[in-house]
Amino acid sequence: MNSIIPRLRVYPFKDEHRYQDLVLLFDQLFASNFNTRLIKGDHEPVYLPAGSGQPYAQVVFAHGFYSSALHEIAHWCLAGEKRRELEDYGYWYCPDGRNQQQQEEFEQVEVKPQAIEWAFCLAAGKAFQVSTDNLDGVESDRQQFQSKVQQQLKDYLLFGFPPRAQQFIDALQAFYQSQSALQVDDAVTV
Repeated sequence: MNSIIPRLRVYPFKDEHRYQDLVLLFDQLFASNFNTRLIKGDHEPVYLPAGSGQPYAQVVFAHGFYSSALHEIAHWCLAGEKRRELEDYGYWYCPDGRNQQQQEEFEQVEVKPQAIEWAFCLAAGKAFQVSTDNLDGVESDRQQFQSKVQQQLKDYLLFGFPPRAQQFIDALQAFYQSQSALQVDDAVTV
């Protein structure tokens, strides 16, 4: 598998992370087999299935933000075949400004993708922070949410990631020349 991973640049310091590298890695891994491309968007992130004049599905991340790209890739890696036929995988999204109940529902569905995003960050040598994504709404217990995400990451490390997530982790590790395998001890808070 490492033979298909480009080594475009060597990173002597792990603080240079470019979204363009993620686009290249994602497209090399998934464009032909899943007819899906990673796209830098100008607005909010969204998943758009193929169709309506678009020949391929699009994982659109926000404003060229590296972390947004990793997060949206994590959602895509979790989505099953039927979900990938629906805009935003058919899920409800309530924007910033959520009340307590809405925030709890949001955090419940964000545990798995944020755990995968955390693994992506570890593989790329990038710091990770959980996101409660509710600046104008109720203040949530960030520490409690982080603990849930951390536990999910540990579970993935012990029992395995979804296959596409593992492929992307492997690609990130090869590209950034990071450690050979993620360990449960890697799931420490930052």
